[in-house]
Amino acid sequence: MKTLLLLPFYGLIAFILMIAMLVFFGISDQPELKLDWAMTQMDVTSAKKILREGSKTRPDEISTIELTLADLNLAGNYLLNRFSKGKALIALKDHKIRFAVTATLPENVVGKYVNISFRLGHEDGNPLPTLTKFKAGKLLLPSKVAAWVIETAIKHTSLNQYFLLATDPIKAVTIDDDKITLTYHPSRTTLKTARDLLTHDSSNKEHGNIYQGKIAAIVRAHDPNWRLSLADLLQPLFALAFQRSSLETAIEENRVVINTINDYVNTNESGVKPPSPYYPAYLYKRIDLAQHFIGAAAITASVNSQVAQVFGEEKELQDAQSGSGFSFVDLTADKAGTRFGDLATANPNSARKMQRAMSTVKDYTDFMPDPRTLPEHMDEATFKKRYGTINSADYEKVSKEIDALIAATRIYKK
Repeated sequence: MKTLLLLPFYGLIAFILMIAMLVFFGISDQPELKLDWAMTQMDVTSAKKILREGSKTRPDEISTIELTLADLNLAGNYLLNRFSKGKALIALKDHKIRFAVTATLPENVVGKYVNISFRLGHEDGNPLPTLTKFKAGKLLLPSKVAAWVIETAIKHTSLNQYFLLATDPIKAVTIDDDKITLTYHPSRTTLKTARDLLTHDSSNKEHGNIYQGKIAAIVRAHDPNWRLSLADLLQPLFALAFQRSSLETAIEENRVVINTINDYVNTNESGVKPPSPYYPAYLYKRIDLAQHFIGAAAITASVNSQVAQVFGEEKELQDAQSGSGFSFVDLTADKAGTRFGDLATANPNSARKMQRAMSTVKDYTDFMPDPRTLPEHMDEATFKKRYGTINSADYEKVSKEIDALIAATRIYKK
């Protein structure tokens, strides 16, 4: 009996030791994969389309989904970069799926990156692939030991919902050299969870409803003879977030706030029914600047700043081809919003600091610099004549000027 009572303790010790080994060998100051993956707006749209494929299946019906190697790499990198800047390299060979992953870690004393690689393949006639190889850095672990450690870690963290989402509806996986085929049998609950977790940024509906109610109250009390400032939304909602959250919950609370405000400001794109009456939000007497700012903040809070930057530049380049023209004014709002979203969700201390700061802002000049003297309305020919490409020295000079404007704004000062 005494031995039986000690078994859970020995299991816990073994688990802790294995995690320690993974940390020691897997974490490094050098990335094993070059972090050169850059998403375009088209890539993000394609990744979301891939992830939505399963939701097209009717509840409780069996369907199949084919994913090419390009699909797997695009979706894998999109998901990885929702949580950390990194790169995933996926290959298909000998009826196995091979993964190499490098992810950037939050600031710590151990290392900047975690580097792992693993393979999934079929064993013993199992229709679902299992872990057949696992390396943390240079350390090669027995696959069954690694599988036990990973499964245990997942089931006791917030990743469990993703683990269940991935394993429950998939009944079989066929691995070829150029694609994989999933046999998919989802429930109604699984489809709803998939949409919330993978393709919708604001999954915490209870908190979202609280902030939606706050916005509705602000709008009802607004004087229609005055423009609604974006600060009129951000200041009271962040003040409420500061009251409601703790150090442990501040990041998620800030995400909900930013996404709720984005749903209001960019209501045509969010699909969320706006309150009545509805007043557009402004920055420097312009609706588009408020839309750019909070849109970039939402992308950064939900994915990361790299994606937000790509979105902003891609949008302006498209406008130069057929639209209002390339605008460094809009780009300033994009970059300021990206900085805002980054600081609001970078780490718990930064999230709380942002809540305190935003609770006391007087107007939008505290978080958005005045960009109106910068060039805008440039068609493609004008942009190329003045700046060539977004990689040119002339373009970089203006980009640095924008960065300096943002750095001098009160909220972003160190």
